[in-house]
Amino acid sequence: MEIKAIKEALDATVIEGENALDGSIEHVYASDLMSDVLAFGQPNSILLTGLATQQAVISAHMAEFKGVVFIRGKKVRDGTQKFARDHHLVLMSTELDMYDACVRVDSKRQDGHAAPGESVPGETSEGILLRHEFSIEGSDFGSAGMVSTEIKSLLKTIGLDPKLIRRVGISTYEGEMNVVMHAKRAKVHVTITPKLIEVMIEDEGKGIPDINLAMEKGFSTATEEQRAMGFGSGMGLPNIRNNSDDMELTSEVGRGTKLRMKFYIR
Repeated sequence: MEIKAIKEALDATVIEGENALDGSIEHVYASDLMSDVLAFGQPNSILLTGLATQQAVISAHMAEFKGVVFIRGKKVRDGTQKFARDHHLVLMSTELDMYDACVRVDSKRQDGHAAPGESVPGETSEGILLRHEFSIEGSDFGSAGMVSTEIKSLLKTIGLDPKLIRRVGISTYEGEMNVVMHAKRAKVHVTITPKLIEVMIEDEGKGIPDINLAMEKGFSTATEEQRAMGFGSGMGLPNIRNNSDDMELTSEVGRGTKLRMKFYIR
């Protein structure tokens, strides 16, 4: 289905990306839980959401979505529109609620406008050796996701497989959000060799008392405010485990947590 067909079906207003409406998408995913978007959303999709936040747009970018439609007439603020422009995402707003928006899109699809898009495979570069360090500040929701975005852009510049880049992006983003929600600050160390991408996030914070419990789907210590942003559903660490080839998590209560993620380049 072309993005412009979704615009027509929802009678949506384009906030950003007018020149990209001829692009095609394969799926439409409706959710206000960003960890679910990262866990279950498929590339080349459009996100329908009631969360008009920068984190919703960054989540769509990490999941390789083509754009976001905000329901109930919501509009983004701050630097979200610029982020979408810089990363080639379409942003739209519709006055419809979630249910009606889904019904309208499905009806349009059944009318015969579906046209699956194609993802372009990347090439794995040989002879890569790169190390980089980033910093994350706890409770800085305004900048949350920017480190993951930089890492994802770096991997794209190198020319790695888009599917691999997506897995690294999702895992790093989940780790970054955990720091923002639960720690004081963190350092992110990225090491890339011809056969391996390794991301280590080492934070200063309260630590995790029970790692086995923290790894269970649905377990969360997020505040109501954090949940309102679409995070804290207890899918963060399980998402990282599912997307990385190897994951190591250690923590000391009162000191902090170290998360090491490995992704093999095949």
